[in-house]
Amino acid sequence: MDMSSREIRLPLDQAVAVLLDLNEFVVSLDRLGSRQAGGTADEHTVGKFIADWDVARRLAHARGVIGAAVDEELTLEEQLEIEDLGEGGRFYTDDVGYLSPDEST
Repeated sequence: MDMSSREIRLPLDQAVAVLLDLNEFVVSLDRLGSRQAGGTADEHTVGKFIADWDVARRLAHARGVIGAAVDEELTLEEQLEIEDLGEGGRFYTDDVGYLSPDEST
């Protein structure tokens, strides 16, 4: 599927909400990384940020907003193709840290 020239529509209020959340996460994680490099933050600090700022739920919401907008423009076959692409990412596992699809077998 050629995705280079296709466009999706996203209500401005939803786009702005997702953008603001992502901006908070990027800036905060950059600052946390700098603190870790400087020795003034550790894994507990990052975990506390993720929990206190409800990062997982907010990122899931952003994924849902963008996913719904993409799905509106795609056929079922194209949606399945995008879903397959999503399964090709790296995911955290308790056993090894991060697992790429190539390592799953």
